[in-house]
Amino acid sequence: MSEAEFKEWLAQHLPQLSPQPKRQSRYALGLAYYHAQSLWPVVELLVGDDAPQWEWLAAEVSACWIHVGRHYKKLCPTTAYFRQGLAVFQTKFWDYYRQLLGYKGCPNPKATERLRAEFEQLCVGKVKTGYTELDKRIAQTYAQREQLLTVLVHPELPLHNNASELGARQGVRKRDVSFGPRTERGKTAWDSLQTLAETSPKDTVSFVKYQFQGIRHFNT
Repeated sequence: MSEAEFKEWLAQHLPQLSPQPKRQSRYALGLAYYHAQSLWPVVELLVGDDAPQWEWLAAEVSACWIHVGRHYKKLCPTTAYFRQGLAVFQTKFWDYYRQLLGYKGCPNPKATERLRAEFEQLCVGKVKTGYTELDKRIAQTYAQREQLLTVLVHPELPLHNNASELGARQGVRKRDVSFGPRTERGKTAWDSLQTLAETSPKDTVSFVKYQFQGIRHFNT
């Protein structure tokens, strides 16, 4: 059943559903199909932000350190004492991140145990900062410890997904300015052209020349 057919089925059999449950239904059925199908391999391990939907998409999720670090940049302490506490923690946070980068190049059991212990000390020290918002954020970081420390089990993984984020940024910016496409054909055109615009430079292909070649081929 295609998405259009499913929408028609919902409209016929469950017309009372509001838009949000309809979207959730489509999402749930899409996930069920994805895990049941055998045409494409199901992703076993995914690097992503802390969005909850990733937990259903892959069997195991590794958290993006850059996304977690951005939460600390959003804090706005009002006193010099709290600003200093935040600065100290951020320094320790990124120092630990750099240790993980070094670990990726030379993983070994001894370093694994040391880094796990240092993460505990970073997030669960006996002395709290006294800055409530910072302490809450540190506790949330600690709650993500399994996802953040996946690299200790899979050192081949990247510590962030910024490359994927940057690839999608152009589309997000256009959506913010234009408030989204107006039709299904417009959405298809957006996706096709923006994908080509982002992929062409990575393959050392001129996007403009590629487009002109496509137009000439279409006209002939």
